[in-house]
Amino acid sequence: MTITPASYPYGPHPSQVGELFVPEGAGPFPVVVLIHGGFWRTPFDRELMDPLAEDLAERGFAAWNIDYRRVGDGGGGESWRVTLDDVAASLDQLGALSAEHPLDTDRTALVGHSAGGHLALWLSSEFQVAAAVSQAGVANLYDAANERLGVGSAREGLGVLDVPATMEFLGGSPEEVPDRYAAASPSALLPLETPLLLVHGDEDDRVPVSMSRNFADAAREAGDEVELAEFAGMGHFEVLDPKHASWGRTLEFLERVLGSVE
Repeated sequence: MTITPASYPYGPHPSQVGELFVPEGAGPFPVVVLIHGGFWRTPFDRELMDPLAEDLAERGFAAWNIDYRRVGDGGGGESWRVTLDDVAASLDQLGALSAEHPLDTDRTALVGHSAGGHLALWLSSEFQVAAAVSQAGVANLYDAANERLGVGSAREGLGVLDVPATMEFLGGSPEEVPDRYAAASPSALLPLETPLLLVHGDEDDRVPVSMSRNFADAAREAGDEVELAEFAGMGHFEVLDPKHASWGRTLEFLERVLGSVE
């Protein structure tokens, strides 16, 4: 069964758009918001999450697979807040979509990969959602900057970048723009007061597994309900494969926190 998504803008910029995958049937269906990664940089977009969106819809979840403005097309640097505002606006858009589609927005979960994991965790501090899943997520922007994550990545037209992704995104180091880190890093916003699942591989060479381990410890200490699922031998991108065991672990969590699927 192939489910054809419908595209909906949530703002005037070309990157302010999402695709909604709705299962067959009467519903209403719980909703999973998918947020792609790519270190907040172009050209990475929502296509990274398409296989997961399709799998969710086939299993009875509505999937809202979003894009947002990134470094290179209007976000990052002095405009760092644009990215956060976009993902928040995309979540607000679910209200309008529920008037057209059988969505149970009271049962909404967030799933983000890498930088999208950061955005999912940040959103869970801003919105009341049923749960959030961070797939190899950048949960601590201070550590990401200090560990220079994202150096060596390439962006079309610019070649290989020697600026840490977090510093490019926020326009400076934690010492230079401390208010931005305090407002944007999930580690500075604990407790998030949302059930959390952190999925990470111990051979991830883009975002080290220590990122999720340390965040899980800090979140538990702050009083959050956190599950940490580590996978031996897993790198950074296997979580995007719906056939991988890590996705099965995510589905089990989603089914548990969102309830039965019609």
